[in-house]
Amino acid sequence: MFESLSDKLQDIFDRLGKHGVLREQDVKAVMREIRLALLEADVNYKVVKDFVGRVREQAVGEEVSRALNPSQQVVKIVHDELVETLGEPGRLELKGSAPYVIMLVGLQGSGKTTTAAKLALHLRSKGHFPLMVAADIYRPAAIEQLETLGRQLNIPVYSEPNGAKPPDICERSLEEARSLGSDVILLDTAGRLQIDDEMMAELIAVRERVDPVEVLLVADAMTGQEAVNIAGGFHERVGLTGLILTKVDGDARGGAAISMRAVTGVPIKYMGVGEKPKDLELFHPDRLASRILGMGDVMSLIEKAETAFDQQQAEEMERKLRKGDFDLEDFLEQLRQVRKMGPLDELLGMIPGAGKMLRGVDIDRAQTEDQLTRVEAMILSMTPEERRRPRILNGSRKRRVAQGSGTTVQEINQLLSQHRQMKRMMKQLNQGKMRGLGNLSRFF
Repeated sequence: MFESLSDKLQDIFDRLGKHGVLREQDVKAVMREIRLALLEADVNYKVVKDFVGRVREQAVGEEVSRALNPSQQVVKIVHDELVETLGEPGRLELKGSAPYVIMLVGLQGSGKTTTAAKLALHLRSKGHFPLMVAADIYRPAAIEQLETLGRQLNIPVYSEPNGAKPPDICERSLEEARSLGSDVILLDTAGRLQIDDEMMAELIAVRERVDPVEVLLVADAMTGQEAVNIAGGFHERVGLTGLILTKVDGDARGGAAISMRAVTGVPIKYMGVGEKPKDLELFHPDRLASRILGMGDVMSLIEKAETAFDQQQAEEMERKLRKGDFDLEDFLEQLRQVRKMGPLDELLGMIPGAGKMLRGVDIDRAQTEDQLTRVEAMILSMTPEERRRPRILNGSRKRRVAQGSGTTVQEINQLLSQHRQMKRMMKQLNQGKMRGLGNLSRFF
């Protein structure tokens, strides 16, 4: 997400950094370019106008003109104003008596059903007992889709036979939740246009019958300029309490995230960052602003590592690294754990400076996954002794491993070279020579 906007802003700041002294005409030129970059990223023009105005007012101030590095000061101002525009991090308000009802609303195709499952899984990980409710009686197979997701995640789903009306289904789900001991109800409502009076009236009826603590708009991050009208229409009719942005991983522009929050005043609470049930992230405006400006997002990277890596495994790996016992068995285990964290290009984008270094480099996810699968096949084709002592892999052994894994001797040699390089890098991490990744050293 935001690749195009991020690249443009980094180019602007790179040029700005070449000026020893920041003149007013430099600020004007930069503001003009920032405005164009935001508009091209599909940020609403009113939001762009207000944003650029606030940045310009601060960028021509006395504090910036006297700074030792004025370009860095401007970057900081842009970062702070992005955080301000994106708003405070929104969190679910589960107050009052259980069961707490959460309504998911939005256009058809925005990803409500998948998001319901993701949110249910997230809530269960926090100690809740969610119940998903199939209230979309219009889209073919919508009920079956939610029930299938429920079975996969072992989360109960409430549905009724054909003919039942959504307000009745939602109201009766309250009793079902009480009988199951569920403390959170997730209503998967049908997709509808914000200008469809009849369908919007149905949502209003549902809201009146079940009194939800949250009404969350599930919005496709690739919607662009229209996102503002969509969010505004739903907010006016049913009173939104929050936003969930979906398909964030596939959007190169990302203007919807900046626009919807600024125009509606409704906080963004979650972002869908992939297709898997676990691919739902809490929204952190400061982290997103840093990623937009190419500053990385180490905190999110650490959180992904903590989720993927078992604490006991991490401590054992740290002990091995300090002793220099990092063999190919450990290499394979680390490879599998890193794959759990997400696509490689996404992880690299969270490392400060990596986005700038990789600009223009096309990382093919499918090709990268294929390469990792081949590495795994090579290691699994080795004997336990060869994995523990890679140095015993002579020519004949390498030919046997290559034949067993469907690879070549050259690829075996590349793997062994990568293993040696990784061993050296891990030692540097543990010696504190690569402080940029700090806390991550214990996970790798």
